[in-house]
Amino acid sequence: MKNHKNRRKFLKNSALFAVATPFFGLPIDTFGNTPSYSNKNFKEPSRNIPLIKETDVIVCGGGPAGFAAAIESARKGAKTTLIEMNGCLGGVWTTGLLSNILDYTNKPGIMKELAHRLEQRDAQYSAKVYDAELMKYILDQMCQEAGVEVRLHTRVTAAYTNSKNKLEYILTESFSGREAWKSKVFIDATGNGDLAAQAGCGFDIGNPETGKTQPASLMAILVGLEEDQLVNEGFMAPKGKSSEPSKKKLYQEIKRAGINASYTMPTMFAIRPGMMALMANHQYGVSALNADEVTLATIEARRELNLIVDGLRSLNGIWSNLRIATTGAQIGIREGRRIHGLYTLTAEDLIKGTQFDDAVCTVTFNVDVHSLEKDSGGGYSCHSVKAKPYHIPMRSLIAKDVDGLLMAGRCISGDFFAHSSYRVTGNAVPMGEAAGKVAATASLQNILPHEVKYKIEN
Repeated sequence: MKNHKNRRKFLKNSALFAVATPFFGLPIDTFGNTPSYSNKNFKEPSRNIPLIKETDVIVCGGGPAGFAAAIESARKGAKTTLIEMNGCLGGVWTTGLLSNILDYTNKPGIMKELAHRLEQRDAQYSAKVYDAELMKYILDQMCQEAGVEVRLHTRVTAAYTNSKNKLEYILTESFSGREAWKSKVFIDATGNGDLAAQAGCGFDIGNPETGKTQPASLMAILVGLEEDQLVNEGFMAPKGKSSEPSKKKLYQEIKRAGINASYTMPTMFAIRPGMMALMANHQYGVSALNADEVTLATIEARRELNLIVDGLRSLNGIWSNLRIATTGAQIGIREGRRIHGLYTLTAEDLIKGTQFDDAVCTVTFNVDVHSLEKDSGGGYSCHSVKAKPYHIPMRSLIAKDVDGLLMAGRCISGDFFAHSSYRVTGNAVPMGEAAGKVAATASLQNILPHEVKYKIEN
């Protein structure tokens, strides 16, 4: 018993272990509490969580929307913290190796600034096609210059509202353990709407008729190829562009190598001399809310990419030296939660080209629904929804069910078809910028986001 008591005392004073097992009995946590469990549930004992930050604005998710939100908030004078679960900023741009920014050319503000910096730092053809390592470095620089406090390797795990239904605290897990953060205003830029869901917001996901979501895709960076040869053979469009004829020809070449690719419109484009990006797979039936499904999709996608590359290399000729340099650290998720906001953007808005007084940006990208299953073609379609240039309203970025919370990026309030247009990253940046502006204003004036009089700056 003496040894048992000493061990309990050691664990109580130790910050290294959240739960440890004594010599006898049930596990004991660092506070000496004993949890309970059954065959189906484990009840974690209550404990005090250190509050490590109390600030004006917290942005969760450091991807295209999140980095812009944090920079704009900080530039407007709010004390701003940006929390990102990966080891770099950029999200799908960097850990996802997307390597291509869609619908960005008509965007002013931070998107234009980022494009300029990429071009200054030798993005080969244009900012549209970029080097992911260069992107990481530039995003770090921009956040540091703006005075954003960045926390990497940290995942948001819980959110709590006060008695007035205003989001007030979040909990995170990281190398530092479990920590609590308090802020006047929060921005969910997680892509999947994780923060909003944890705070109790309603959401939609998938096609309203079937519930099916768009497939996931894993990007690969290839080496051992010559750009001129690929362009001359018709497998790739010149200067980092893409075209339907080149996609169709590449698919037939993959088929000639004996591979029945899951995506029938594979895309290859040059990033730098000797460095190509490849998007050639679809993982169907994957829920972004199910870790097992995302895990399996990632493993299957990596397997398929290797089969495709090995098959092409076996054809010799221009493919003789083809190799995968790297695949994305995260699979590209096209569709997660669409959080309920004060206004839901719809397919009808796209068809009409609706303009709003509280416009965040103008979207010029088409409706882009990737096949929900291989049998429906394995490519992509607009499903007869012909979009005119339209506005995203600020109201779609403000949570309906919880106060003090905004969204930015693909998790804003919209229907299935509207989401398939605005979800691209060239639109995520101005969404983040607008959310950051409103969040900063609300925090500094001690009002709620929906009380801010927002109007787009021309």
